[in-house]
Amino acid sequence: MPAALPNFDSTAFRSALGRFATGVTVVTAIGPDGRPVGLTVSSFNSVSLTPPLVLWSLSLTSSSLPMLEAARHYAVNVLAADQLDIAKRFAVRGNPADRFAQVSWRPGENGAPLLHGCTAWFECYNRSRYHEGDHCIFVGEVERCGHTDAMPLVFHAGGFDLTPQRARKAPPSP
Repeated sequence: MPAALPNFDSTAFRSALGRFATGVTVVTAIGPDGRPVGLTVSSFNSVSLTPPLVLWSLSLTSSSLPMLEAARHYAVNVLAADQLDIAKRFAVRGNPADRFAQVSWRPGENGAPLLHGCTAWFECYNRSRYHEGDHCIFVGEVERCGHTDAMPLVFHAGGFDLTPQRARKAPPSP
């Protein structure tokens, strides 16, 4: 039996999805021309501990899609709370290599750019890709990872949450 037709429009769906707070990542790789490519992604999740798998998704209309589908390796850079400028830089449409101008990074073991100052990073083998709906779902097998104690940048309800998490007061107990 197929799924029932939705009883909502895409605006209502997007608004409801926006109520789920996510971290903000920049997925990076080296393109076929040897230049770095990267873009801001908030659709990042863990899949499995054994083997270590993560997933993220990208619009089928993204100009970066062919380069990332072809890459054998990529890195998922989890942005720290003070990296809003990097999140915005890598979210802008245009030449993917230009996004790296004046951004400090180093190549990971398989070449994928690791951005300096991130709270976590995952170096992944590009294990599988699935076209579903209007997106491509990437599943990466994590080969190396690391983290710092920096607080993460958070995206919620269509905007960035810039309130330092440690500075927030807990609600009073009932």
